Amino acid sequence: MASPFIEIEVEDRVVKVTNPDRVYFPSTGQGRPGATKLDLVEYYLAVGDGIVNALFERPCMLHRFPKGLAGEKVHQKRLPAGAPEWVETVQLFFPRWKRTADELCVTELGSVIWAVQMSTVEFHPWNSRRDDTEKPDEWRIDLDPGPECDWATVQRVARVTREVLDELGAVGFPKTSGGSGLHVYVRIPPDHGFQDVRRAALAFAREVERRAGGDVTTAWWRKDRDPAQLFVDYNQNARDHTIAAAYSVRGVPSARVSAPVRWDEVDACEPDDFTMFTMPQRYAEIGDLHADIDAHPFDIAPLLEWAERDEADGAAVPPEDDQG
Repeated sequence: MASPFIEIEVEDRVVKVTNPDRVYFPSTGQGRPGATKLDLVEYYLAVGDGIVNALFERPCMLHRFPKGLAGEKVHQKRLPAGAPEWVETVQLFFPRWKRTADELCVTELGSVIWAVQMSTVEFHPWNSRRDDTEKPDEWRIDLDPGPECDWATVQRVARVTREVLDELGAVGFPKTSGGSGLHVYVRIPPDHGFQDVRRAALAFAREVERRAGGDVTTAWWRKDRDPAQLFVDYNQNARDHTIAAAYSVRGVPSARVSAPVRWDEVDACEPDDFTMFTMPQRYAEIGDLHADIDAHPFDIAPLLEWAERDEADGAAVPPEDDQG
């Protein structure tokens, strides 16, 4: 017996969505019933310009849930088989395995909806684009709270983060992580490789640590971190490290979204404010808060000077592999 399906018109594409009633989020809380694949499709259609802007021309790893959240989670670098010819990819080389992979490269909303049809819930793009995948154009500040670190600490560190960015003349674009943390993105010219961008991110993290009154750690090894502190995870700027895109739904029961916010909202918001149910109305009212990120590039040269200063004072640059 053939699977039930519907056809969704997406701009000038038609995407066949099979099993639209398959439940992906069995219980989302707040008195709502479970959310289906079609609910997920409709969410991404509602924030279409924003998710395309976040993913545009970036290699993108997919977090797929073929049986919904109750089943196995698949981290997929290679584009799933059966893609229409108009779905674009970018080829990447992975030195550790001496292999290449053709990853999804979103250039239009139809590609996002096709990926959702293929059971994708989360979209995790690189911080570089296909014109030169080895030169990042996005510096990512990941405020990652430890297991005993509360949201109030994240909010305090976000204020320090903005203070340092303002002094540098850098424009930061914050968003909730969709988990318990906060991300801030800064557009940069694609003039440096991953190692230099990571060094710059580490230098920035150390400056935030110095100013944050004990709230922050940059300790590399997890065993060396106070669980009540927040780790500024500069390693998210290493090659092939990805985090959920702006507007990406997260694979958690409440269907939280990694939601762009204004700086003046950070002190008042909570991560649970932003879900696939609440975001469409918010998006319809305020649009994409990251829409003009490309208009605010920041040269990381001052951060590289900070890095050289720190290294001259004996500060080590930790390796890019697992943090233990």
